Amino acid sequence: MTAAAPPPVIVLVRPQLGENIGKAARAMLNFGLTELRLVSPRDGWPNPDAGPASAGADVVLGGARVFETLAEAVADCTDIYATTVRKRGVTKAVLTPEAAAQKVHAQPGRSAYVFGPERSGLETDDVALAHAIVTVPINPAFGSLNLAQAVILLAYEWSKHVPGDGHVALASPPEVPLDPPAPHGELEELIGHFVRDLDQSGYFFPPERRDATLRALRTTLTKTGWSHNDIRMMHGIIVALGRGRKMQ
Repeated sequence: MTAAAPPPVIVLVRPQLGENIGKAARAMLNFGLTELRLVSPRDGWPNPDAGPASAGADVVLGGARVFETLAEAVADCTDIYATTVRKRGVTKAVLTPEAAAQKVHAQPGRSAYVFGPERSGLETDDVALAHAIVTVPINPAFGSLNLAQAVILLAYEWSKHVPGDGHVALASPPEVPLDPPAPHGELEELIGHFVRDLDQSGYFFPPERRDATLRALRTTLTKTGWSHNDIRMMHGIIVALGRGRKMQ
């Protein structure tokens, strides 16, 4: 058996706002990534705006390392992925986040996901240093994806391939089984209850439309998989509505 590949590092190149660094850290920790590297952050590091924006991702911010150049930040990485659109003059394999995640898990060495500044993205020289480009398929009429969104997309795709005994143990909310559908006889009783109260309220008007209206009512009520508790609740609602009319 081969050892599991180490989690990728997240590299933010010349990030501009501490708040965005914090949001990226939050996105990382959501999916089990903790190693953050910063290349020449505009406002220096540490940044007081990062902590509140991280919503408690202190382990990520506390371990963040700062580098002068991208080459220094990824010096120990064997696979480097630049998250950007295709750059002119740079011929690289272009991968989706899912395809990149599969390659990260397949390689034994350390991988890096590299993200550019919020406004301009990675420069051509940054992309030239990478081994592949990762591009998120997106609406061409509105291609605005912020830094934290990009980080969370790649982190999520990476997390989907983490084995059960891997570096993180991600969990979905527990599934709650739905109540089984009630027997049809109970539904017929509910329909009858509806009809009795609707008759008393004069709902079926004009009289010649009564059969068609009843047919529409039955069609509507039989579309759903009413459970026993659903039907009991509806009986209670009908009773309460009738009681309210009598008190007026």
